[in-house]
Amino acid sequence: MRAGKRTGRLERQRDVNRYARMQQNTDQGIRLHGAKRVSFFIAAGTTILALFTAAGCAAPQSKQNHGAVQGRPVISLVVNQVGETPAKDNLLEQAMEEYTHTELQIQWVPFSAYDEKLKVMIASGELPKLVKLIYTSTIISTLKSGQFWDIGPYLKDYKNLSAVDTRYYDNIRVGGKLYGVPLYRDLGRASIHYRKDWFDRLGLQLPVTIEDWYTVIKALTKDDPDGNGKDDTYGLILEKRYNQGVSSTLTRIVVSQGGPNTWQVTDGTFTPDFMTELFFEALQLFRRLYEEGLLNRDFAIADVTETWKQYEQGRAGITISGGNGQSWQNKLEPIVPDAVIDVAPLAGPGGIRLPGEPGNAGFLAIPKDTVQTEAEMRSILAFLDKLLEPEMQNLLSKGIEQRHWIDRGEYVEIVSRELDSREVKPYRDTLPFLGETNPALKQALQPELFRKNQLIGKQNERYIVPNPAHTLESETYAERGKELEQLITDAETKFIMGKIDELGWKAEIEKWRKAGGDAMIREYEEAYRKKMK
Repeated sequence: MRAGKRTGRLERQRDVNRYARMQQNTDQGIRLHGAKRVSFFIAAGTTILALFTAAGCAAPQSKQNHGAVQGRPVISLVVNQVGETPAKDNLLEQAMEEYTHTELQIQWVPFSAYDEKLKVMIASGELPKLVKLIYTSTIISTLKSGQFWDIGPYLKDYKNLSAVDTRYYDNIRVGGKLYGVPLYRDLGRASIHYRKDWFDRLGLQLPVTIEDWYTVIKALTKDDPDGNGKDDTYGLILEKRYNQGVSSTLTRIVVSQGGPNTWQVTDGTFTPDFMTELFFEALQLFRRLYEEGLLNRDFAIADVTETWKQYEQGRAGITISGGNGQSWQNKLEPIVPDAVIDVAPLAGPGGIRLPGEPGNAGFLAIPKDTVQTEAEMRSILAFLDKLLEPEMQNLLSKGIEQRHWIDRGEYVEIVSRELDSREVKPYRDTLPFLGETNPALKQALQPELFRKNQLIGKQNERYIVPNPAHTLESETYAERGKELEQLITDAETKFIMGKIDELGWKAEIEKWRKAGGDAMIREYEEAYRKKMK
């Protein structure tokens, strides 16, 4: 092993060992509108003051002054944030407030701390008027308890919300009820993002089989792809959520090889993916990578913000992502000017194949404890409905004219992609946005890589493999789903790290079955039979 990587690995070994010891104790439990240009203005009496002007002009009034505007409801919300938190009282947020005639109070919580923060807020009843939730067993149980408004019966009264493809709503229903507005995403987002310059230098082809994945990752780790003579690269860097949900690296590889998306259904019989042969083959791949030092040793505790820093600094060569490869290219160019990122569909021996996603990055729900009247609930739905109007979709898509984009007639030119990433993307990612292919938006002049990635995302819908249990009812899943998921997560990690062998893996599966897995299987099968009838 060369010295460049040895030091980093040794520095993390203590944490890795601590995680491994912790695992031994887990057995006990647990996204320009069409013909018009959009300009935003602040009305002050009968005077129209241009809010957005060329650089160098005075900034708009502060949010403190906004709070003095009468008849403007306060919309408080809490969301997670992966990158930088937007500056307080920024122009984009002020523009949103002016158009929707609201006062926004957004609490940005770091991605790594969001789940715990949310638990505390739900338990204490101290929630904002809008909260971002993810469709998980824990949240499903919370929704069933009646803590959030069922907006389903009201959706028809809002022209923009009710015009969205019903599949987006169906994928977050619980017991037939709809408890939030989705943060819309493509239904098939996974694609391979990779360092094309590294692949070309080493003469590599995109991986198709499990063995291909091993060969590519080994070469990108051991064959000095950046040509600096140091052992300072990885083919693939995993983070601690490597196996959680359809967006996980493990699930995506399994499905690409012909495996199921979370659950397999054969003649009405349900089998979890981790009990299939293809899943075990992918798990063995990860174990082999770990044993040979081809995988970051801290994967079990690494946060996604930290792992992506490694990609952005030119330390890694391939990943399966639901984002746009252009983002990686933009982050990488200042550090490695000659770097070339490319994107391709996720394919296996049988061709393009990827897990179907629920069509959202979570959803915005309205808590009953905070919003106690139907009238106020409706006002919040009206706010969300306004966000889907062309003016607001333009704002979420491109930001502010002159600052973030320039109208070039037939197209829009992005002024600064770095500025867009820092000031616009946070809102685009955490508020309802229908995507760049929205026909109401005037198209921006985008790099070829950006457009290629978007096209793949749309074409992917023909190749997605759905999760047959996604909206099925299971009391066991609602009550103990998190515990059962953690049991298997821990077992997968222990197997990859060599703490258990194949027999130990099978023993963990039996433990899962006895802890409620078999009951969950029976409940899904019964719900499936009723649905088929």
